[in-house]
Amino acid sequence: MEREVIQEIRNRLKKAKRFVFLGGAGVSTASGIPDFRSADGIAKTTEKYGLSYENILSHRFFFEHTDLFYDFYWSSMVHEGAKPNLAHAVLKDFGDRHILFIVTQNIDGLHELAGSKRVIPVHGTIHSYTCVSCGQKATLDQIPHHGVPLCPRCHAPFKPDVVLYGEPLGEEELMGAKAATEYADALIVGGTSLQVYPINELPLYFSGQVSVLINREPTPLDGRFDYVIRADVGETLRALLEDL
Repeated sequence: MEREVIQEIRNRLKKAKRFVFLGGAGVSTASGIPDFRSADGIAKTTEKYGLSYENILSHRFFFEHTDLFYDFYWSSMVHEGAKPNLAHAVLKDFGDRHILFIVTQNIDGLHELAGSKRVIPVHGTIHSYTCVSCGQKATLDQIPHHGVPLCPRCHAPFKPDVVLYGEPLGEEELMGAKAATEYADALIVGGTSLQVYPINELPLYFSGQVSVLINREPTPLDGRFDYVIRADVGETLRALLEDL
């Protein structure tokens, strides 16, 4: 993007006091975590199952085929050793100096690992688990990273605290994301196709001063933004927010 346009956006962002960043899978690809829809994304890894990732990562499939669910989950959804990348670092630094809420569709916990404080993980996290029978809690570090993890109290399966297909989003997270967006002065969306309901409707709640979309591919809501940037999320965030 032209330097003049970047500076124009920066000048408008300087007037804002409350910021929201809405991020998707494209924020974490630089950390080695694949997205869902690209040629090398998670959809590719489902070929051996003969099912779509929407089926495998569904509430129904978890309970009917728990072993196959976890076979896919451990190989495709949990990426041990993944580290925060430039996008996470820029947002953490910006959030230390400004009122910034991060609404993330990702379940990897990398924003929290980077040190960001106001994070709303609307699709949950791979880092915590709940027994489907007795409600016992566990962290990722407390369960084996292979096979079906079983509760030590009642021996029922643990379920990851992520929102599976067919499950509603947590009411607290959804209301928090809507409120943060509605009362923000500036909205930056990055690395998301804006196709997953209901999070794809969040930009519709925004009525602030400036909105920016950073995504390599077109989205259904491109026309709702003041600026649309087809570039790398991390580098663009650095150009927009560093030293702001």
